Amino acid sequence: MTGVPASAAGGSAHTNGTAAASKGPSSQRASLQGSAQGVGASGSGAGGVGVSGAGATSAQMDARPARGGKIAAAAVNQASVWNIANLLTMLRLLLVPGFVALMLADGGYDPAWRSLAWAAFAIAMITDLFDGHLARRYNLVTDFGKIADPIADKAIMGAALICLSALGDLPWWVTAVILGRELGITLLRFLVIRYGVIPASRGGKLKTLTQGVAVGMYVLALTGWLATLRFWVMAAAVVLTVATGLDYVRQAIVLRRRGIAERKAALEETEG
Repeated sequence: MTGVPASAAGGSAHTNGTAAASKGPSSQRASLQGSAQGVGASGSGAGGVGVSGAGATSAQMDARPARGGKIAAAAVNQASVWNIANLLTMLRLLLVPGFVALMLADGGYDPAWRSLAWAAFAIAMITDLFDGHLARRYNLVTDFGKIADPIADKAIMGAALICLSALGDLPWWVTAVILGRELGITLLRFLVIRYGVIPASRGGKLKTLTQGVAVGMYVLALTGWLATLRFWVMAAAVVLTVATGLDYVRQAIVLRRRGIAERKAALEETEG
């Protein structure tokens, strides 16, 4: 018969037993748990159950958040503000004072300065078309962008309208109608946001495009039939401004009534 002599085996068992006995209850429990895990691992060759259990334990250990994980995530979120969409929005904000300076340079009637002002205005309008599209398509929407984008839009448009009216190129009532509508709809959105969001309509997008073209034509020192054309384009922009503004008011009223009705129904269901 081959193998370890009985005396050696007995000695080994006696030694192990003594060592185990010398350990406290906690060490014994740890040894039993280690043995159970070893059995599970060795039994995995037959049934694969032990491996899955050990794998689950390992996965749970790996899934524990690393120390400082929240701080790292916050740093990533903070860095995400500096994306291409927000950079375009900030560029539009920076263009506002530059546009005003070019618009009013040399008394505000020099064709060369007015052309440069038109270029700044055109760049601002183009960035307005791209920043929102990029933010939605590539998931770059941030809280900063939600606030800064509408501010940048209204800042460049308001600066252009006020400059044109101050120079006598555009009646003040046109500026008042357009800016009053923009500020009023923005305030209205905040008032009904508890009931839902008023989506941008096609009419609103057409209004924005028409306003941009009309104001751009007024910024340029146009004469002749082009000056007549810009008058009609601005007239169309004013009509669209008023019509879409009234439509947003209607949507806000419907949204508020629907929200109140839903809350009332939910309250009655809860009480019942």
